[in-house]
Amino acid sequence: MTTTTDQEAALRIASGRKPFVEPLRLGERLRELRLANQWTLEDVSRRTGLARSTLSKIENDQISPTFTAVQKLINGLGIDLPQLLTPPRSQPRTMGRRDLTRRGDGQHHPTPTYEHELLSCELAQKRMIPFKTIVRARHFDEFSEWVRHDGEEFLMVLEGAVRLYTEFYEPLTLGAGDSIYFDSDMGHALVSVSDEDAVVLSVCTPAET
Repeated sequence: MTTTTDQEAALRIASGRKPFVEPLRLGERLRELRLANQWTLEDVSRRTGLARSTLSKIENDQISPTFTAVQKLINGLGIDLPQLLTPPRSQPRTMGRRDLTRRGDGQHHPTPTYEHELLSCELAQKRMIPFKTIVRARHFDEFSEWVRHDGEEFLMVLEGAVRLYTEFYEPLTLGAGDSIYFDSDMGHALVSVSDEDAVVLSVCTPAET
C-alpha cells in the first residue's frame, strides 16, 4: 500500500485532477485562520460564497470540503494552498481552571420570551457557555423570527415541560429530565407547556465575535 504525503495531495488539488481529500485537522486549521482574523462564520460565508452551515461542518470535521470548496476558501480568504494545509498550532493546556456560580448568582438577561441566567461568567475563553433559562413564552407566535446562533447546543429540562420548535423537524415535547442536542444555527424556539414556567439548562459553543 502506498502512502500519500500532504505535499502530493496538495499537488493533486492544485492540478484539479482529483476531488479534494481532507488532510489531517483541516477543520481546525480553518477555524484557526478565521479566529486569527476575527472573522465570524458569517464573515467567511460572505467572503467565500460557502454556506455558514457548510463552514461549521468543515470546522467540526463533519464533512470533507470538495476541491471547489477549497478553491473558494483560498480565493475568498486571500490565502494560498500551503497556508490552508499548514497543520494548526498546538493549543496550550489549561492549568486547572474553575469558576463557581452559587444559586442565583449568575448574570441575568431577561427577554420577552426567556429569562436567561448566564453561569460561570468569570471564566474567560470558555469552550462552552452554560446558562439556565426560565421559559416565559407560551406560544410559538410570540417569536418574531427563529432563534439561531453559531455552533451547537445541549439542552436539558430541569423543571416543567417545554415544546421545542425547530426549522427542519416537527415540534417536540420534553419533560423534566429529558435532553436534546442540536445544531443551533438551525432555527429553533422554546415554549413552556406546563402549568408553571419551565426551567431548562443549556450548554452552547461560544458566540462568534
